[in-house]
Amino acid sequence: MAALKVLVLAGGISHERDVSLKSGRRVADALTDAGALAEIKEPDGELVGHLMATRPDVVWSTLHGAVGEDGTLQDLLQLAGIAFVGSNSAGARLAWNKPIAKVLLAREGISTPQSITLPKSSFRELNAESVLAMVGTELGFPLTVKPAKSGSAQGFTKVSEPKGFAKAMIDAFAYCDQVMVEKFVEGTELAVSIIDLGDGPVALPAVEIVPESGEFGYNERYTPGQTNYYVPARLESTVLEEAARIALIAHRSLGLSQLSRVDFMVDESGKPWFLEVNVTPGMTETSLLPQAVLAEGLELSDTYLALARLATKN
Repeated sequence: MAALKVLVLAGGISHERDVSLKSGRRVADALTDAGALAEIKEPDGELVGHLMATRPDVVWSTLHGAVGEDGTLQDLLQLAGIAFVGSNSAGARLAWNKPIAKVLLAREGISTPQSITLPKSSFRELNAESVLAMVGTELGFPLTVKPAKSGSAQGFTKVSEPKGFAKAMIDAFAYCDQVMVEKFVEGTELAVSIIDLGDGPVALPAVEIVPESGEFGYNERYTPGQTNYYVPARLESTVLEEAARIALIAHRSLGLSQLSRVDFMVDESGKPWFLEVNVTPGMTETSLLPQAVLAEGLELSDTYLALARLATKN
Protein backbone atom coordinates (compact mmCIF):
# COMPACT_ATOMS: atom_id res chain seq x y z
CA MET A 1 0.00 0.00 0.00
CA ALA A 2 1.37 3.40 -0.98
CA ALA A 3 2.26 5.78 1.81
CA LEU A 4 -0.55 8.21 2.55
CA LYS A 5 0.29 11.86 1.76
CA VAL A 6 -1.06 14.03 4.57
CA LEU A 7 -0.87 17.81 4.69
CA VAL A 8 -1.05 18.96 8.32
CA LEU A 9 -2.18 22.56 8.73
CA ALA A 10 -0.88 24.32 11.83
CA GLY A 11 -0.19 27.78 13.17
CA GLY A 12 -2.14 30.64 11.66
CA ILE A 13 -2.79 34.07 13.13
CA SER A 14 -5.40 33.20 15.75
CA HIS A 15 -4.86 33.72 19.47
CA GLU A 16 -4.27 29.96 19.67
CA ARG A 17 -1.38 29.89 17.21
CA ASP A 18 1.16 28.33 19.61
CA VAL A 19 -1.23 25.56 20.61
CA SER A 20 -1.93 24.82 16.95
CA LEU A 21 1.76 24.57 16.11
CA LYS A 22 2.36 22.11 18.95
CA SER A 23 -0.66 20.06 17.95
CA GLY A 24 0.37 19.98 14.31
CA ARG A 25 3.88 18.85 15.14
CA ARG A 26 2.62 15.98 17.29
CA VAL A 27 0.08 14.87 14.70
CA ALA A 28 2.69 14.95 11.94
CA ASP A 29 5.19 13.01 14.06
CA ALA A 30 2.58 10.35 14.91
CA LEU A 31 1.57 9.98 11.25
CA THR A 32 5.21 9.71 10.20
CA ASP A 33 5.77 7.01 12.81
CA ALA A 34 2.84 5.13 11.28
CA GLY A 35 4.38 5.30 7.81
CA ALA A 36 2.55 8.26 6.30
CA LEU A 37 4.21 11.10 4.40
CA ALA A 38 3.30 14.09 6.56
CA GLU A 39 4.01 17.70 5.60
CA ILE A 40 3.29 20.65 7.91
CA LYS A 41 2.15 23.94 6.39
CA GLU A 42 0.85 27.20 7.81
CA PRO A 43 -2.23 28.85 6.31
CA ASP A 44 -1.07 31.76 4.19
CA GLY A 45 -1.58 33.36 0.82
CA GLU A 46 0.03 30.39 -0.89
CA LEU A 47 -2.09 27.70 0.76
CA VAL A 48 -4.86 27.39 -1.83
CA GLY A 49 -2.36 27.28 -4.68
CA HIS A 50 -0.29 24.70 -2.82
CA LEU A 51 -3.35 22.53 -2.23
CA MET A 52 -4.42 22.64 -5.86
CA ALA A 53 -0.90 21.99 -7.14
CA THR A 54 0.01 19.13 -4.80
CA ARG A 55 -3.45 17.68 -4.05
CA PRO A 56 -2.52 15.69 -0.94
CA ASP A 57 -4.42 12.49 -0.20
CA VAL A 58 -5.85 14.09 2.92
CA VAL A 59 -5.60 17.31 4.92
CA TRP A 60 -5.48 17.25 8.73
CA SER A 61 -6.13 20.70 10.15
CA THR A 62 -5.00 21.51 13.67
CA LEU A 63 -5.87 25.18 13.12
CA HIS A 64 -7.71 26.78 16.01
CA GLY A 65 -9.84 29.87 15.92
CA ALA A 66 -12.15 30.99 13.13
CA VAL A 67 -9.88 30.03 10.23
CA GLY A 68 -9.87 26.38 11.21
CA GLU A 69 -13.10 25.87 13.11
CA ASP A 70 -15.85 28.09 11.70
CA GLY A 71 -16.46 25.95 8.59
CA THR A 72 -14.65 28.15 6.05
CA LEU A 73 -11.64 25.89 5.57
CA GLN A 74 -13.90 22.85 5.39
CA ASP A 75 -16.01 24.57 2.71
CA LEU A 76 -12.91 25.28 0.61
CA LEU A 77 -11.65 21.71 0.89
CA GLN A 78 -15.08 20.31 0.04
CA LEU A 79 -15.29 22.61 -2.99
CA ALA A 80 -11.86 21.46 -4.17
CA GLY A 81 -12.71 17.81 -3.63
CA ILE A 82 -9.82 17.30 -1.20
CA ALA A 83 -10.38 14.86 1.65
CA PHE A 84 -9.84 16.06 5.20
CA VAL A 85 -9.98 14.69 8.72
CA GLY A 86 -12.89 15.84 10.85
CA SER A 87 -16.34 17.29 10.48
CA ASN A 88 -17.76 18.97 7.40
CA SER A 89 -18.46 22.69 7.18
CA ALA A 90 -22.03 22.46 8.48
CA GLY A 91 -21.05 20.55 11.60
CA ALA A 92 -18.07 22.80 12.24
CA ARG A 93 -20.24 25.94 12.07
CA LEU A 94 -22.78 24.57 14.53
CA ALA A 95 -20.15 23.52 17.04
CA TRP A 96 -18.11 26.72 16.66
CA ASN A 97 -21.08 28.83 17.72
CA LYS A 98 -21.42 27.91 21.40
CA PRO A 99 -24.88 29.47 21.95
CA ILE A 100 -26.29 27.68 18.88
CA ALA A 101 -24.81 24.36 19.99
CA LYS A 102 -26.40 24.82 23.42
CA VAL A 103 -29.80 25.50 21.87
CA LEU A 104 -29.62 22.41 19.67
CA LEU A 105 -28.54 20.17 22.55
CA ALA A 106 -31.24 21.58 24.82
CA ARG A 107 -33.78 20.58 22.15
CA GLU A 108 -32.44 17.04 22.50
CA GLY A 109 -33.32 17.14 26.19
CA ILE A 110 -29.72 17.69 27.32
CA SER A 111 -29.15 19.86 30.39
CA THR A 112 -26.98 22.91 29.80
CA PRO A 113 -26.48 25.87 32.15
CA GLN A 114 -28.79 28.85 31.74
CA SER A 115 -27.10 31.55 29.68
CA ILE A 116 -27.52 34.71 27.66
CA THR A 117 -25.55 35.89 24.61
CA LEU A 118 -24.76 39.59 24.40
CA PRO A 119 -23.40 41.24 21.24
CA LYS A 120 -21.24 44.34 21.38
CA SER A 121 -24.09 46.30 19.85
CA SER A 122 -26.17 45.74 22.98
CA PHE A 123 -23.56 47.69 24.92
CA ARG A 124 -23.61 50.55 22.41
CA GLU A 125 -27.39 50.79 22.07
CA LEU A 126 -28.43 49.96 25.63
CA ASN A 127 -27.11 51.05 28.98
CA ALA A 128 -24.26 48.59 29.61
CA GLU A 129 -24.42 49.03 33.36
CA SER A 130 -28.15 48.28 33.42
CA VAL A 131 -27.74 45.24 31.18
CA LEU A 132 -25.03 43.74 33.39
CA ALA A 133 -26.99 44.49 36.55
CA MET A 134 -30.06 42.69 35.20
CA VAL A 135 -28.08 39.70 33.89
CA GLY A 136 -26.17 39.36 37.15
CA THR A 137 -29.37 39.52 39.18
CA GLU A 138 -31.24 37.00 37.06
CA LEU A 139 -28.44 34.47 36.52
CA GLY A 140 -26.82 34.99 39.92
CA PHE A 141 -23.18 34.74 40.86
CA PRO A 142 -20.86 33.03 40.29
CA LEU A 143 -21.19 33.00 36.53
CA THR A 144 -18.84 32.53 33.59
CA VAL A 145 -18.10 34.95 30.77
CA LYS A 146 -16.61 33.70 27.50
CA PRO A 147 -16.50 34.54 23.79
CA ALA A 148 -19.39 32.93 21.93
CA LYS A 149 -16.92 31.72 19.29
CA SER A 150 -13.48 30.86 20.61
CA GLY A 151 -11.44 28.10 22.21
CA SER A 152 -8.67 27.17 24.66
CA ALA A 153 -10.44 29.21 27.38
CA GLN A 154 -9.10 32.44 25.91
CA GLY A 155 -11.27 35.33 27.03
CA PHE A 156 -12.87 33.12 29.68
CA THR A 157 -13.46 34.48 33.18
CA LYS A 158 -15.27 33.12 36.19
CA VAL A 159 -17.01 36.05 37.87
CA SER A 160 -17.81 35.62 41.54
CA GLU A 161 -19.20 39.07 42.30
CA PRO A 162 -20.67 42.04 40.40
CA LYS A 163 -17.59 44.25 40.53
CA GLY A 164 -15.65 41.94 38.20
CA PHE A 165 -18.42 41.56 35.63
CA ALA A 166 -17.68 44.57 33.38
CA LYS A 167 -13.97 43.79 33.04
CA ALA A 168 -14.75 40.17 32.20
CA MET A 169 -17.04 41.33 29.40
CA ILE A 170 -14.39 43.66 28.00
CA ASP A 171 -11.81 40.87 28.08
CA ALA A 172 -14.15 38.50 26.24
CA PHE A 173 -15.09 41.10 23.61
CA ALA A 174 -11.40 41.26 22.70
CA TYR A 175 -11.81 37.78 21.17
CA CYS A 176 -15.30 37.94 19.70
CA ASP A 177 -18.07 40.48 19.17
CA GLN A 178 -20.54 38.17 20.90
CA VAL A 179 -20.11 37.08 24.50
CA MET A 180 -21.92 34.30 26.31
CA VAL A 181 -22.69 34.73 30.00
CA GLU A 182 -23.48 31.40 31.64
CA LYS A 183 -24.55 30.33 35.09
CA PHE A 184 -21.60 28.63 36.79
CA VAL A 185 -22.00 24.99 37.78
CA GLU A 186 -19.94 23.97 40.79
CA GLY A 187 -18.48 20.50 40.47
CA THR A 188 -16.04 18.35 38.49
CA GLU A 189 -14.83 19.35 35.04
CA LEU A 190 -14.98 16.50 32.57
CA ALA A 191 -14.11 15.96 28.91
CA VAL A 192 -15.40 13.10 26.76
CA SER A 193 -13.73 12.57 23.40
CA ILE A 194 -15.46 10.85 20.50
CA ILE A 195 -13.70 9.03 17.67
CA ASP A 196 -14.94 7.03 14.72
CA LEU A 197 -12.48 4.59 13.19
CA GLY A 198 -15.00 3.19 10.73
CA ASP A 199 -17.53 1.36 12.87
CA GLY A 200 -19.41 4.40 14.11
CA PRO A 201 -18.62 6.99 16.79
CA VAL A 202 -17.57 5.72 20.22
CA ALA A 203 -16.92 7.57 23.46
CA LEU A 204 -13.40 7.25 24.84
CA PRO A 205 -12.68 7.15 28.59
CA ALA A 206 -13.65 10.44 30.22
CA VAL A 207 -10.86 12.72 31.43
CA GLU A 208 -11.30 14.43 34.81
CA ILE A 209 -9.63 17.83 34.96
CA VAL A 210 -8.24 19.16 38.24
CA PRO A 211 -6.25 22.40 37.77
CA GLU A 212 -3.90 23.38 40.57
CA SER A 213 -5.25 26.95 40.49
CA GLY A 214 -8.86 25.82 40.63
CA GLU A 215 -9.60 27.23 37.16
CA PHE A 216 -8.89 25.49 33.85
CA GLY A 217 -7.67 28.51 31.88
CA TYR A 218 -5.25 28.82 28.96
CA ASN A 219 -2.08 28.40 31.05
CA GLU A 220 -3.56 25.50 32.98
CA ARG A 221 -4.41 23.74 29.72
CA TYR A 222 -1.04 23.97 28.04
CA THR A 223 1.60 24.29 30.75
CA PRO A 224 2.74 20.86 32.00
CA GLY A 225 2.30 20.52 35.75
CA GLN A 226 -0.43 23.16 36.03
CA THR A 227 -3.26 20.62 35.91
CA ASN A 228 -3.79 17.07 37.11
CA TYR A 229 -5.69 14.71 34.83
CA TYR A 230 -7.42 11.50 35.82
CA VAL A 231 -8.39 9.10 33.08
CA PRO A 232 -10.68 7.36 33.45
CA ALA A 233 -12.31 9.98 35.66
CA ARG A 234 -12.82 9.24 39.35
CA LEU A 235 -16.61 9.36 39.20
CA GLU A 236 -19.35 6.79 39.54
CA SER A 237 -19.76 4.54 36.53
CA THR A 238 -23.36 5.68 36.10
CA VAL A 239 -22.19 9.30 35.84
CA LEU A 240 -19.52 8.42 33.27
CA GLU A 241 -22.00 6.39 31.25
CA GLU A 242 -24.41 9.34 31.19
CA ALA A 243 -21.65 11.74 30.12
CA ALA A 244 -20.66 9.34 27.33
CA ARG A 245 -24.29 9.08 26.21
CA ILE A 246 -24.65 12.86 26.06
CA ALA A 247 -21.34 13.26 24.22
CA LEU A 248 -22.51 10.83 21.53
CA ILE A 249 -25.82 12.70 21.24
CA ALA A 250 -23.91 15.98 20.83
CA HIS A 251 -21.64 14.45 18.18
CA ARG A 252 -24.54 13.06 16.18
CA SER A 253 -27.06 15.87 16.60
CA LEU A 254 -24.57 18.49 15.41
CA GLY A 255 -23.69 16.31 12.42
CA LEU A 256 -20.06 15.82 13.43
CA SER A 257 -17.75 13.14 12.10
CA GLN A 258 -14.52 11.32 12.93
CA LEU A 259 -13.54 13.13 16.13
CA SER A 260 -14.80 15.66 18.64
CA ARG A 261 -14.51 16.53 22.31
CA VAL A 262 -17.45 17.39 24.55
CA ASP A 263 -16.91 19.38 27.75
CA PHE A 264 -19.03 19.06 30.88
CA MET A 265 -19.37 20.17 34.46
CA VAL A 266 -20.68 17.42 36.74
CA ASP A 267 -22.49 18.88 39.74
CA GLU A 268 -22.44 17.52 43.28
CA SER A 269 -25.49 15.34 42.60
CA GLY A 270 -23.65 13.63 39.72
CA LYS A 271 -25.55 15.37 36.93
CA PRO A 272 -23.50 16.22 33.81
CA TRP A 273 -24.15 19.68 32.35
CA PHE A 274 -23.20 20.19 28.70
CA LEU A 275 -20.91 23.18 28.14
CA GLU A 276 -19.57 23.00 24.59
CA VAL A 277 -18.19 20.75 21.86
CA ASN A 278 -14.92 21.09 19.98
CA VAL A 279 -14.40 19.75 16.44
CA THR A 280 -10.66 20.48 16.42
CA PRO A 281 -9.46 19.13 19.77
CA GLY A 282 -5.95 20.02 20.85
CA MET A 283 -3.29 17.38 20.16
CA THR A 284 -0.50 18.66 22.43
CA GLU A 285 1.18 16.63 25.17
CA THR A 286 -1.35 17.93 27.71
CA SER A 287 -4.42 17.77 25.46
CA LEU A 288 -7.43 15.69 26.40
CA LEU A 289 -8.20 13.62 23.30
CA PRO A 290 -4.72 12.05 23.06
CA GLN A 291 -4.91 11.15 26.76
CA ALA A 292 -8.26 9.45 26.17
CA VAL A 293 -6.93 7.55 23.13
CA LEU A 294 -4.06 6.16 25.21
CA ALA A 295 -6.39 5.30 28.09
CA GLU A 296 -8.47 3.26 25.65
CA GLY A 297 -5.34 1.19 24.99
CA LEU A 298 -4.78 2.54 21.48
CA GLU A 299 -1.57 3.81 19.94
CA LEU A 300 -1.65 7.43 18.80
CA SER A 301 0.22 6.70 15.57
CA ASP A 302 -2.09 3.86 14.51
CA THR A 303 -5.20 5.78 15.53
CA TYR A 304 -4.24 8.94 13.66
CA LEU A 305 -3.35 6.98 10.53
CA ALA A 306 -6.69 5.16 10.70
CA LEU A 307 -8.52 8.50 10.96
CA ALA A 308 -6.57 9.88 8.00
CA ARG A 309 -7.21 6.80 5.84
CA LEU A 310 -10.90 6.80 6.72
CA ALA A 311 -11.18 10.46 5.70
CA THR A 312 -10.14 9.54 2.14
CA LYS A 313 -13.12 7.19 1.88
CA ASN A 314 -15.80 9.60 3.07
